[in-house]
Amino acid sequence: MASYHLSVKTGGKGSASPHADYITREGKYSREKESDLEHKEAGNMPAWAAHKPAEFWKAADSFERANGCTYREIEIALPRELKPDQRLELVRDFVRQEIGERHAYQFAIHNPKAAIAGGEQPHAHIMFSERLNDGIDRDPQQYFKRANTKEPERGGAKKERFGETLAERKEYLVAQRERWADLQNTHLELYQHAGRVDARSLKDQGIEREPERHLGAGKVQRLDTEQIQAILERREAEKQVQQAQDERDSVIDLATSLREALAERESLAARQEPESEPEKEASSGRTYDFEKEPEPEKLSDMVSEAMKDILDDIDLQSLVNDAMAEFQGLHQEMERQREREYWAEQKRQQEKERQRLAEQKRQKPDKGWSFSR
Repeated sequence: MASYHLSVKTGGKGSASPHADYITREGKYSREKESDLEHKEAGNMPAWAAHKPAEFWKAADSFERANGCTYREIEIALPRELKPDQRLELVRDFVRQEIGERHAYQFAIHNPKAAIAGGEQPHAHIMFSERLNDGIDRDPQQYFKRANTKEPERGGAKKERFGETLAERKEYLVAQRERWADLQNTHLELYQHAGRVDARSLKDQGIEREPERHLGAGKVQRLDTEQIQAILERREAEKQVQQAQDERDSVIDLATSLREALAERESLAARQEPESEPEKEASSGRTYDFEKEPEPEKLSDMVSEAMKDILDDIDLQSLVNDAMAEFQGLHQEMERQREREYWAEQKRQQEKERQRLAEQKRQKPDKGWSFSR
């Protein structure tokens, strides 16, 4: 099932080069989780770093001002449903959409195994410089100087601001999250996957549950078997709730399609009802001259034959019959879906309580006993 995640962070002076090494698994990170690196690439680099993006981040750490931002990073979760080449296509589309040719960037796709369930956890780290490409050739030191608006060639590359106030920056982030959800759903639909993501919070989606915390490998190693089992069972219960909701929605869609088909049949039937002679004359705007026009019996046969050809093309009756066949038992199926959803929710609540008790048990200190003579 596709899951949604997008977060943005910034790095200060001295942090760009180490972080670039981390996401690309280079330097001291070359052996750490080596197998989880799925792809890495860079773009829009100045000439002096075109083939060595690491040099760009080293220069940022060296020449950016003390309180300056050396990089921005967008971290996104990628759909498990997509194949590696399809995920790469999705990330490249997102980079083109959000960065284009404006900023030097480097990204890496990781695909580690989940610490608890063991499945894939594909995600991407997209690092980029806030400084804009303006086509002016600068050496590394000048590139990261303060911009000169009057004489751009004498200053550094200008920085792009993502909102002047906290409210504007939040508005930009919300819009970016929505753009990522839309693009991800477009690719899921392109490769014929039913799953969809939603950028809204669980509360805004009307889902009454707490978001699951990301534990990380270190915390997972400290969990006992009972706690891990409780987490897995909670996830399974939530999955069953979602499946029940999806099935319910598909039944509702079927009912809507049937109503539309019936309405179309009634509309066509109304158009086929024979008109009286005055009505025919009024609708045509003229009277028939039977010395020049076909006789009424022949005209009726011609109309019937034409309507038969139209009905053969539309085959509306077959459409309605098929819809009626699928519609049989609609109410009973919806009731069954509600019942399955109810019991799945009950199971989820039970596992949530079980997990809470297991956590309390783990945190409760053991009471020691001492004996004296």
